[in-house]
Amino acid sequence: MEEVFFAIAVFLFLAFYLGVGTWIFIAILMVGLTSLLVVLDFPLVRVGSIMKGTMWRTASTWELAAIPMFVFMGEIMFRTDVSNRLFRGLSPWTNLIPGKLLHCNVVGCTLFAAVSGSSTATTATVGKITMTELDRRGYDSNLVTGSLAGAGSLGLMIPPSISMIIYGVLAEQSITGLFAAGILPGLLISALYSAYIVYRALTGDVTGHLDDTRYSVMDYLRSLLDLAPILVLMFVVLGGIYTGIVTPSEAAALGFAASILMVTVLGQFSWKVFLDALTGATRITCMVVTILVAASFMSSTMAYMHVPQEVAKLIAAMHLGPVGIIVLIGVFYVILGMFLDGLSIMVMTLPITLPIVVAAGWDPIWFGIFLVIMIELGLITPPIGFNLFVLQGITAKPIGQIAYSAFPFFLLMLLAAVIIAIFPQIALWLPSVIL
Repeated sequence: MEEVFFAIAVFLFLAFYLGVGTWIFIAILMVGLTSLLVVLDFPLVRVGSIMKGTMWRTASTWELAAIPMFVFMGEIMFRTDVSNRLFRGLSPWTNLIPGKLLHCNVVGCTLFAAVSGSSTATTATVGKITMTELDRRGYDSNLVTGSLAGAGSLGLMIPPSISMIIYGVLAEQSITGLFAAGILPGLLISALYSAYIVYRALTGDVTGHLDDTRYSVMDYLRSLLDLAPILVLMFVVLGGIYTGIVTPSEAAALGFAASILMVTVLGQFSWKVFLDALTGATRITCMVVTILVAASFMSSTMAYMHVPQEVAKLIAAMHLGPVGIIVLIGVFYVILGMFLDGLSIMVMTLPITLPIVVAAGWDPIWFGIFLVIMIELGLITPPIGFNLFVLQGITAKPIGQIAYSAFPFFLLMLLAAVIIAIFPQIALWLPSVIL
């Protein structure tokens, strides 16, 4: 019973610190400090030693070096005309499919996610051009907004993914394996989105009465040139990782260098673009790493309190079986996603949920993909859905209307989670081939 009290104490401490408006990383640190000093009555010297050791060990992890480089690369792309080129390059090809340019949201986000690693950057970059163009051509407004909200979240799934790097560090799993595991589930979600758009197009007038554009052979050839920047960066980053030439961290540096070269060749480079991208990348990286090192300290605290083991025992006593456990954890994450950002959810819950999932027989690489999908669901779930806020900034629509537009894509992503739970090899096949 003592450990159950500890678990309740941790939850109450966290609720208190977040409730009074404390910054997330400080709230996490304070939970660890309060738990060790007050609940376990550890001496201050010992608490300081635990804190120093765990935080330094996490902060000095080599794999984290990939985060600033991938973020920097995405920031460079965000501040140039890559999104315009992406839309022009995709338009002739998507025009051949029922739903026409609506597929630019899905395919554009899928491709941009492969050079971004961030869902908000993917949503904002693709949305800043497609929203205006699709509205101007008379496409169904709800479908435009909803497809962008759903597809923008693929920035977390399609490698390189910052969330997968963090999961790999926390769960001590191969980041290359996680990147490989995310490809087919990411493509599955994209396919479900496009299939829904095709269905809506075949059953109703959603493709825009003003869009009667015809494309020539030269338009198709020119479109390949417009797509070249994204495709080259994908080849440099992912090709380098999966051929074994470079590690994910080295691929991040290589991709950043390639992005600088790319925008220079395109005549888009300027010191303002570089400094703005550097500022944005620094801000995001500091936010991510401070939360991560704080979470490592809280994880050590919970280990001293035996919280993960006791929670695991309680769940095991329910005799749910592997499927029941993953359903329970999935519901838990969907509820958390309504109130917390994905990074905070991952770093605060993984020390508890991962041992339970592994003990139930699920592969930790597979669980990383499942967890990313759960976090993606939170991105389009009110009241705290970051993609919804990004789209509100672009469209000036009420959050409620944007959430309503995104709801079908929420259900499709939930369907994808069910599919990979029934067929886990969708996520595990590529890692088994590559590793």
